[in-house]
Amino acid sequence: MPRKVTMPGSPDVLRGTDPADRTTQPDSGNSRGTGRVRHDDKITVYVSRAELVRLEQARLTLRAEHGLSFDRGRIVREAVAAALDDLEARGPDAELLRRLGES
Repeated sequence: MPRKVTMPGSPDVLRGTDPADRTTQPDSGNSRGTGRVRHDDKITVYVSRAELVRLEQARLTLRAEHGLSFDRGRIVREAVAAALDDLEARGPDAELLRRLGES
């Protein structure tokens, strides 16, 4: 009688086993988007059609002109990390504050 062998799934393999890899505290200084890891938290962001087209165009530009292949979520996480780093570093002179003040 054959026995069924269970193997870990790709999320288990790609996720590190070191508890230090699973920090929930923000780092001070420059941070990076989290990249290809399993994300336990989720938000929903609604964008206009024009914003979605610009995001997709950026994704295609990264691939065609720079040889970098990333999904839209990764691009968004990096952009959020960059905006928050700028806010932390520049405070009232941050680009995020300027742009939010214009809206």
